[in-house]
Amino acid sequence: MKKHRVIFQPAGRRGEIEEGKTLLEAAQALGVDIEGLCGSKKVCGKCKVRIEEGYFEKDNIESGMKHLSPITEAEKKHIKPEDGPGIRLACTAEIHGDIKIFVPERSRAGKQVVRKAAKELSIKLDPAVKKYNVELTPPTLHDMTVGDYERVLQFLQDDYGLTGLSCDFIVLRDLQNILRAGGWKATVTVWMDQEIIKVEPGFVEMSYGLAVDIGTTTCVGYLTDLGTGNVVNTESIMNPQVPYGEDVMSRITYAMSNPDGLEIMQKAIISGLNDIIERVVSEIIKDGPPTHPSPSRGRAREGGFVIDDMTIVFNTAMHHIFLGLNPEYIGRSPFIPAVQKSLDIKARDLSIKINPAAYIHVLPIEAGFVGADNVGVLIAEEPYKQDEMVLIIDIGTNGELLMGNRNKVCSTSCATGPAFEGAQIKFGMRAAPGAIETVLIDPVTKEPRYKVIGKADWHTHMEKVNAKGLCGSGIIGIVAELFKAGIIDKSGRFVMDLGTRRVRKGVDGKPEYVLAWADETSIGTDITVTQADVRALQLAKGALYTGAKLMMKKLGITKLDRVVLAGAFGSHIDKEASLTLGMFPDCPIEKVYAVGNAAGDGARMALINKSKRTEADEKARWVEFLEIATDPAFEREFMQAMHIPHMKDLFPNLKTMLEKSGSKVEIKG
Repeated sequence: MKKHRVIFQPAGRRGEIEEGKTLLEAAQALGVDIEGLCGSKKVCGKCKVRIEEGYFEKDNIESGMKHLSPITEAEKKHIKPEDGPGIRLACTAEIHGDIKIFVPERSRAGKQVVRKAAKELSIKLDPAVKKYNVELTPPTLHDMTVGDYERVLQFLQDDYGLTGLSCDFIVLRDLQNILRAGGWKATVTVWMDQEIIKVEPGFVEMSYGLAVDIGTTTCVGYLTDLGTGNVVNTESIMNPQVPYGEDVMSRITYAMSNPDGLEIMQKAIISGLNDIIERVVSEIIKDGPPTHPSPSRGRAREGGFVIDDMTIVFNTAMHHIFLGLNPEYIGRSPFIPAVQKSLDIKARDLSIKINPAAYIHVLPIEAGFVGADNVGVLIAEEPYKQDEMVLIIDIGTNGELLMGNRNKVCSTSCATGPAFEGAQIKFGMRAAPGAIETVLIDPVTKEPRYKVIGKADWHTHMEKVNAKGLCGSGIIGIVAELFKAGIIDKSGRFVMDLGTRRVRKGVDGKPEYVLAWADETSIGTDITVTQADVRALQLAKGALYTGAKLMMKKLGITKLDRVVLAGAFGSHIDKEASLTLGMFPDCPIEKVYAVGNAAGDGARMALINKSKRTEADEKARWVEFLEIATDPAFEREFMQAMHIPHMKDLFPNLKTMLEKSGSKVEIKG
């Protein structure tokens, strides 16, 4: 295959790329981070790059548009005159010659701020993995008929009441040398009172497990002391599958469209998880080796060998890709998963770099689009043990909802992610430095104040804060503020006769609000919120509200007692802004609260209390899944839910809240 030289600036990355590859594929191969929120579907327009024209003597390269495939109609929809000359979409332009590319500031993918801190759990400590001290007498000639393994089993039965134990074969291979290296004192690690998965010389007290939450966008691991239940360290990364698609459907499409697509994405997430493992154990092993080397093999163990148990949650698509299961059938009707029940898989079978004899416990999934992460939320928040009628929304790239109480709980899934994560928003971006995350608008002057990630204080007039765009919480905040300030009406349309230069018509002739002037930004252009941005957010919030409304009808209720916002994203959006927009039905604002990463909490609970694993299997089958998209009332409810906060439903609690704040916006109460 013919190759061409490709150079990316300002990163300076360069290399030989095969003919026909897109600029985005070249960027991925050379380690250049370019925003691509739609997963190469050519709909987000975030991957704009500038093609350098001419001969560059220093690089000895002739570059130009003629070395790329012709511009497409899809590109023309996104490339505007104000973008300047030489602009192409990296996901579309194919390489047919040497090329030099400049990646503008706004197209560079910043390192996302991943906020998934662990909270303290109140739960009985009863982990699946436990350590037992064994002390044997040295064997003599009289013991010739009893093997070392049998003597260990007898000790465990006599002193701890453990019977019927098996032993992992790789552990058995090292058993004799380990016993002798420890002077016949050893620590035996047993999984579920069934299998010996590690033997260490001497008496070892510390025992570690890892709870993992793999989200569509982010991944986090909680290293946990199984002796106390405390989180020792937390590490998180961006999901390395993001370059292959920002949402689950685009990744399913990637797996279906590329012969080795599934394998590529599986290897990417396993590599990312091993990176988390390496980093999460670094603190506990920095003062010495994590464990004794294997005496019989003479090989030093990797740091992750200290981890003897792992629990993991993810949505159904991530579940299938992680396990190497074909995701095709969950991507098309009737959306049937390969397996629903929980699984226990040897770490070595998935090339996960913890104790190779350890098990990875994969929590069960509920349905085609309600995965193990929602089961994690379920067992963490336990609505099935409560009298109050509660709505739990796990807001991520997908929105997953649980509603009910001890009598009945329903679940469903809504496609909300693109707008909340910044796709389909003109200046949308991930929660990275430079992203505007909080916004307030003066209802009289229509002037904004905002906070930028990486800056401690509120932006003040004419202060340069190097803003780049809006992250999810900023998008929700600004649209709510536009509504409260009377800049948009309940239908989402801009009000144009307000006498402020902030509200204007853009170059496309459509209304927009200027949040940050060009001289306040690092991208050299005004950051605006457009009519299309407002519509995109209305679609996302409308999907959430519709899901909740149809669940209420199924349960025969007219009001909610509590609303719980789960997930890292749910924890960082303003609850008043979310109620103002109508992301969920009316509820007393003091009864709306965030619980952090509840999916991760559920994974941690299953790690430190094995009965939670049984509970997860039982409740995942007990919860009733609702396919809201096929409900005859869906289209009507969705249309009404597009309004802010809603076309017809009453919001008495929101009305009271806004009246107290001095807002002049009229809300039906």
